[in-house]
Amino acid sequence: VQLQASGGGLVQPGGSLRLSCAASGTIFSINVMGWYRQAPGKQRELVAGISHDGSTNYADSVKGRFTISRDNSENTVYLQMNSLKPEDTALYYCRLENYGVDGRFDYWGQGTLVTVSS
Repeated sequence: VQLQASGGGLVQPGGSLRLSCAASGTIFSINVMGWYRQAPGKQRELVAGISHDGSTNYADSVKGRFTISRDNSENTVYLQMNSLKPEDTALYYCRLENYGVDGRFDYWGQGTLVTVSS
């Protein structure tokens, strides 16, 4: 499985960006796709996740501002980010967790940089 993330960039505070992550390869019927971020000097943290059935979860810091969605026909997960703040600046990574009879298989994409600055 390979994950290709895109959509990062420089945006002013209050602006919006949409990240995309396309997965290629074998996607199990039971899976979770998610976005994580890592700011300089900080640990990687979960931003949002979405399971194969569409259930979602969000970090408290992004609730009401970010929306995660997925297109199963395209094996793509999106992160719509609105009302961006400087503290959202980070390298954003997508992740796929495949759940099979042999266990969980974990895949990460390359990061895409989001910079929120005036």
